[in-house]
Amino acid sequence: MTNKDEIDTTIVTSVAPTASARVQLRPLDATGVVIEDGLLAERQRVNRAVTLLRGAEELERAGTLENLRIAAGRARGSRRGMVFSDSDVYKWLEAIAWEIGREPSAELERLAHETIGLVGAAQEPDGYLNSWCQVVDPAWRWTDLEMGHELYCAGHLIQAGVAFARTTGDVSLLTIARRFADLICDVFGGDDNTGTDGHPGIEVALVELYRQTGERRYLELADTLTSRRGFGTFAGGRFDLEYYQDAEPVREARSIVGHAVRALYFAAGVTDIYAETGDEALLESMLRQWDDLTAAKSYLTGGVGSRHYGESIGDPYELPPDRAYCETCAAIASIMWNWRMLLVTGESRFADLFERTLYNGFLSGHSLDGESFFYVNALQSRTGDRRHTWNPVACCPPNVMRVLASLHHYLATTTDSGIQLHQYASSRIRAVCPAAGPVELAVNTDYPWSGAIEVEVVSTGDAEWTLSLRIPAWARAAILDGAPVEPGSYAELTRNWRAGDKVTLEIDVLPRLTAPNPRIDAVRGCLAVERGPVVYCLEEQDLPAEADLASVAIDSVADPVDHGPVEPLGGVPGVALAGVVRDLERWRQTEYRDLQELPATVSAAPTQLLAVPYFAWANRSQGGMRVWIPTTD
Repeated sequence: MTNKDEIDTTIVTSVAPTASARVQLRPLDATGVVIEDGLLAERQRVNRAVTLLRGAEELERAGTLENLRIAAGRARGSRRGMVFSDSDVYKWLEAIAWEIGREPSAELERLAHETIGLVGAAQEPDGYLNSWCQVVDPAWRWTDLEMGHELYCAGHLIQAGVAFARTTGDVSLLTIARRFADLICDVFGGDDNTGTDGHPGIEVALVELYRQTGERRYLELADTLTSRRGFGTFAGGRFDLEYYQDAEPVREARSIVGHAVRALYFAAGVTDIYAETGDEALLESMLRQWDDLTAAKSYLTGGVGSRHYGESIGDPYELPPDRAYCETCAAIASIMWNWRMLLVTGESRFADLFERTLYNGFLSGHSLDGESFFYVNALQSRTGDRRHTWNPVACCPPNVMRVLASLHHYLATTTDSGIQLHQYASSRIRAVCPAAGPVELAVNTDYPWSGAIEVEVVSTGDAEWTLSLRIPAWARAAILDGAPVEPGSYAELTRNWRAGDKVTLEIDVLPRLTAPNPRIDAVRGCLAVERGPVVYCLEEQDLPAEADLASVAIDSVADPVDHGPVEPLGGVPGVALAGVVRDLERWRQTEYRDLQELPATVSAAPTQLLAVPYFAWANRSQGGMRVWIPTTD
């Protein structure tokens, strides 16, 4: 790819704080990180070999690319798709950029080159770019900030442009994005315009554009757009003010509310703004909202969003498993926010939630074969759900693609004193440690299926430095080089390291039963199964003959045990549970029974139940599923 420029060469990573940013940890240059084997490597392989190429076909089939051709004058016809469908192209392009940075591909480069040329041809002379406005109604420009998504789409264009500049040095798309960003600064940057987009997303993009170019007005606009919320900007709109994060100013907010994806994208942007401005009120707000989310408004899977109406976060403890919305994009936005919170605080709890969401709420949105997706990720389905190959609202598929293509960005960080490992996968990690110069580590593990993790120092400088290893809070026990370490923090080893030195960490990933907070009405009296960071579920096809998901219960006293590989699901480990099948035939006559009649009404036969990873459900024949399982008590 061509057209290189004098743009600042920031490290290759999706989040690249400036040298003066208020961060405790600094991301690595992702060109030095390779996930070599295991579950995450397999998901990256499938994304590259199947999903990204399928994305090109689906964007064509849905008319999303054709919309840009019409806007560019290269085709004639009617525009198809949602008002915000341009963003699907940009997310897909961003995914290609990170994938090319991970491993070159002539086919992906060809697709990117053609599409970037199309995007450039569609851009208006003043920098404006939005196929809905250009094709359907040119007078629509900036008239529907509430639901029009113009700035949201621009944000994804900017992120794609930054990604290509960082991975390839090609600034063609970044130049297009900057022209649009400059127009947005001119329109929205002054006091005369008090508007902001109803769907956050441009904030993280503007901060990253500032980091890439050094142009401070992009950062200032991100702060300006953020500060305009909370004063009833969208009063009288289609939803209440909470939906748009417009009910109270962000610096005063004490709880996280509204549309889940919007709220979490907004939080990611606010955290970035804090990192570059040092505005402590923003960080304090983010910490309050994170506590509110994790204490009472997020699911066991890390999923966020309990209401289908408004795709929104519900009230505290309103977490019904069967009505869970848990949009895949909300899981992605949570991953984005938690990575940024980890960078600015250095606290392991954010890496813990990142991990929970990654292995459960996020991976569940992508089929094992890479061909289909979930938009909604419920924790219970009575009849079974079918994944879709695409969707009229296709925000999730290309969003999944860009996260998978950039997974290696999130394994490790550095500080002045050493290197920190946050997520475990068989990998090679090359980092410049300020204390010791270039360091290379080899991580060998079958995590998350095994808790055995070996870290070998392949090369290092002579000076002393610290290796920090995250010990997940969910772990019952962990042993580091033969000595127990406390879960819920980082174990630190400070040494004059030498090539060939090895560290062995053993985290207990044995299956365990998890109880819900008793305030959650919908799952009171139920238990869930976890194994390491992975949440498990029952699928209907694994039940004993004549049983259904409503008739089984598990023994809360008997420990779950490893079952062995489940071959139809790629050999993922199963978990065996002691349980019963209850005879509910008499209940078919009526919905209710007198309590004194129950012993005569219900009998139970002992059985063994098989649980499989939640992220792997709906990859076989269609059937029901549940995460929270009634107990025999």
